[in-house]
Amino acid sequence: MAKGQMQRLAKDTAIYGISSILGKFLNFLLVPVYTRVLNETGDYGIVTNLYAYTALLLVILTYGMETGFFRFANKNRNEADKVFSTILTCVTFTSAVFIFICVIFGLPIAKALTYGDNPEYIRMLAIVVAMDAVGSIPFAYLRYKNRPIKFAALKFVMIFANIVFNLFFLITCPWLSEKAPSLIDWFYKADYGVGYVFIANLISTSVVTLALVPDVVKIRFDFDKTLLKQILRYSLPLLALGIAGIMNQTLDKIIFPLFFEDKEFAKSELGIYGACFKLSMIMMMFTQAFRYAYEPFVFAQHKDKNNTAAYADAMKYFIIFSLFIFLGMAFYLDMLGLLIEEKYRVGLRVVPVVLWAYIFQGVFFNLSFWYKLIDKTIYGTWFTLIGLSVTLIFNVILVPKISYMGAAWASFICYFVMMILSYFIGQKYMPINYSLKNATFYTVLALLLYALSFLGDSFHQIIKMVYRTALLSIYIFVLIKKDFPLREIPIIKKLLKNKN
Repeated sequence: MAKGQMQRLAKDTAIYGISSILGKFLNFLLVPVYTRVLNETGDYGIVTNLYAYTALLLVILTYGMETGFFRFANKNRNEADKVFSTILTCVTFTSAVFIFICVIFGLPIAKALTYGDNPEYIRMLAIVVAMDAVGSIPFAYLRYKNRPIKFAALKFVMIFANIVFNLFFLITCPWLSEKAPSLIDWFYKADYGVGYVFIANLISTSVVTLALVPDVVKIRFDFDKTLLKQILRYSLPLLALGIAGIMNQTLDKIIFPLFFEDKEFAKSELGIYGACFKLSMIMMMFTQAFRYAYEPFVFAQHKDKNNTAAYADAMKYFIIFSLFIFLGMAFYLDMLGLLIEEKYRVGLRVVPVVLWAYIFQGVFFNLSFWYKLIDKTIYGTWFTLIGLSVTLIFNVILVPKISYMGAAWASFICYFVMMILSYFIGQKYMPINYSLKNATFYTVLALLLYALSFLGDSFHQIIKMVYRTALLSIYIFVLIKKDFPLREIPIIKKLLKNKN
């Protein structure tokens, strides 16, 4: 690949990556709002439960067609527009059928999910997930056409619109209802609460869907039934893997209410779990940022793309960096907990467990390239299905006994099993000399420092923070001394060179 192409690829990847990370971060900022504005923890439990369903439904309604678009558009670039219009027509039709079913049968569906008093929740989210499914195809087309700026801009429009309307309905409107009720009493109901979360989502998704229309209408419509059959044969098998993958992330939040006879208690516990789980997502955002920022640097050091030392180095620094984030979040968990309302903080004990689950997930993703490189992607399917089985089994065993801690431990075990399987089977097919000694050293060091941090629990808050900062400094000192000399960091290296 030419140098200019590499630079273009790096730039586009950065835009897609930063927009994804920043988008997650901005949406994360709504969690403190929800926990403080919604009346009960159970209200956030409703949000957690229903959004878990929408994540699953989005995978079902796209049924692998995004991947199918890239596959067939690149197969014959002269027919890319035909592929686009054929897929868009198909996804639009199935999404319209889905909306029709949910609107007609919204009440029985809502009753089945214990939301019988608010069937409009189901109808609103059905429209949202259907529009997201349809919109995923134009977004894929923007990526195909190498338009990352437009892609990122539209994503940010949706995010900011969602934030603005959430703040409007949940903060501004309650204030106006006290100060100037005549301005809003024609549409605002003070007791509607969590329903406005879904209304804000509906509005923001509608805004972006409308913004995508100009890019859609300028493409000549050309539906090909024969081509559609070929695409479906390719894409539908991906659906099972997609469902299993998203279920690993959302199954606990979907089935959680089923384990308790007291549904209000279940919603309350799920709300606490959902809010604290969101705090743990900081790990996912940081590790995702690491992959975008540092992996290109690692691979650039190895000119041979098949040089396995590059993969070993990437894994080494991923583990080191992830453990640093774990310690930083675990040591300052009390401060992190201030982001959410006090009644949710009882669930903060799930955070360290979920952080480890994310570390295992990150290692698994870093390992996953082996079966892609040797065209044995079936192993990815098997690992995901095994992980789903583990998640289901341990949720059934643990959640009725220890509530949301059981769900957290189920995620922990799921990704640990997937990581171990991928490592040992991968070593059989594509041996890579990962630095297990180094990984073990840093893991033991991190766990030792984490254990020592509990000795400061009885200290005054300020002294406790100083003590834990000292422990974190030990990790940083060892990291710099052993594996990450400051003068090897490009920016510092350049400064030192200029100074000399």
